[in-house]
Amino acid sequence: MKIIITGATGMVGEGVLLAALENQSVEKVLIINRNSYTLAHPKLEELIIKDFTNLEGHEAQISGYDACFFCAGVSSVGMSEEAYTKVTYDLTLSFARQMVALNPQMTFTYVSGMHTDSTEKGRSMWARVKGKTENDLMKLPFKAVYNFRPGVMTPVPGQKNIKLIFNILLPVVKVLMPKKQVLALEEVAQAMINAVSIGYPKSVLEIADIRTLAHAHVGLS
Repeated sequence: MKIIITGATGMVGEGVLLAALENQSVEKVLIINRNSYTLAHPKLEELIIKDFTNLEGHEAQISGYDACFFCAGVSSVGMSEEAYTKVTYDLTLSFARQMVALNPQMTFTYVSGMHTDSTEKGRSMWARVKGKTENDLMKLPFKAVYNFRPGVMTPVPGQKNIKLIFNILLPVVKVLMPKKQVLALEEVAQAMINAVSIGYPKSVLEIADIRTLAHAHVGLS
């Protein structure tokens, strides 16, 4: 399969990228970033775009793909709801609409977050915005849309984009959090790949669903 990945300069996107490049089911990966990610690999191509809401002029390069793993995102800390909506909801939906216009048979996977609010009415601002993003992505005419809601994720060996605080806290998290609440990024990547090849009966995948799909070997759709 041929895959587009966003967010490779962040921890989740980088982990998914590295795992995907090692997967035999993946023929080609195009990473779309604002800033360059330095990695040489025979399967890998890179496209630098400063404005994800405008892919004009790049149609040929981003056509013919089977899947998009949208791993780009920002923290809501210190942001107003208006600003967070612009960089989360507006940007993601604009990008996705352009993707489906060029790749109508594409499977689109959006990395959301644990406790995302599907009702869009809860008290948590980021959870409402993420919930609206999930809901409206599922209205687009992709072959399939999957919203992943992982919690704590452990990095892929060789990752560079890991915040120092994460390295400090990870041993503590592994002790304090139940094992079932922690996913390896290799599992997240494999679940995304399996979603393309064998499908899944839910559009919103919580931690247990992601783990189940990652280790699936038969069709679940």
